[in-house]
Amino acid sequence: MTRAYLAFTAKGLALAQKLAAAYPGSVIRCGHEAGQVHLADWTARQFAGSDVLVFVGAVGIAVRAIAPHCQSKAQDPAVVVLDECGRFAVPILSGHLGGANDLARALAAVCGAVPVITTATDANGVFAVDEWAKHQNCTVLEPERIKLVSGALLAGKTVQFASDWPIAGAPPDGITAGDAPDFALTLCPAGDALHLVPRIGVLGVGCKRGTSTETLAEAFAAFCAQNRLAPQCITAAASIDLKQNEAGLLTFCKSHSWPVQFFTAEQLRAAPGSFTPSAFVQSVTGVDNVCERSAVLAAGGTLVFHKYAHTGVTFALAVRPYAPDWRWQNV
Repeated sequence: MTRAYLAFTAKGLALAQKLAAAYPGSVIRCGHEAGQVHLADWTARQFAGSDVLVFVGAVGIAVRAIAPHCQSKAQDPAVVVLDECGRFAVPILSGHLGGANDLARALAAVCGAVPVITTATDANGVFAVDEWAKHQNCTVLEPERIKLVSGALLAGKTVQFASDWPIAGAPPDGITAGDAPDFALTLCPAGDALHLVPRIGVLGVGCKRGTSTETLAEAFAAFCAQNRLAPQCITAAASIDLKQNEAGLLTFCKSHSWPVQFFTAEQLRAAPGSFTPSAFVQSVTGVDNVCERSAVLAAGGTLVFHKYAHTGVTFALAVRPYAPDWRWQNV
């Protein structure tokens, strides 16, 4: 997580440095003297490149600075403002998904400030599905549907959920399992629910020599469509070391910001589980399956989607161990 602190005064700079000592990030003061930055320039740069912006000064100045850059709760970084005396810590953007509420509480604890949390679910002590999703390592596919879940809970209604994994602990007040869920924890979204997709997937890849990035992208789209898979679940890729210099594969993975791990044939043969064998793949690589075995090894978990072949490319998906918990605030 990248944090950036901006102070408006010398006193504020001292507080920003104290906060950064506890929660590291870059620290600078805005102004026109040497070593200082222009407020608008700094905000534009950090809004695009940092996960968290912390202003030490007046809320109004911070609001005007970030206003031209705000897009959506799914994209905006967390923004927190503290007054230069360290009396109040106010999250003003991306309180749940970006983690601004949590950070405001943490920074407040550093300097003895009062965290000023204004989100309705927090103010009313109601379950916040987007905050829970963040702590369960999930992408929220339809952030515009968050308000439907939160609004129902704030109105005293019961909200149904469904999950592809058992969730530890008792559901919060107002939340119950049901066949017509208002929100669902899943890799394969369907219907009108709010879908929370755990980022736990590893894509195993097999391909012919010289396979292009475009061919891989086309095959990947077909793989996701075939399995109704949300690609947002994937965080990494894996293959055999024979492919470690394949430009098309490397570019394909880079375009998705996936680190890619390569294994030897010997390592792949030792992967635990039952896999789809291929005599041809065995003759070329020395192991009977690349995509399934590499996915399982890299994930250290379970194979979910077996080998899928398309235009000379094979894909498989494994998931890392995952244990969602309703009691996330207490663990």
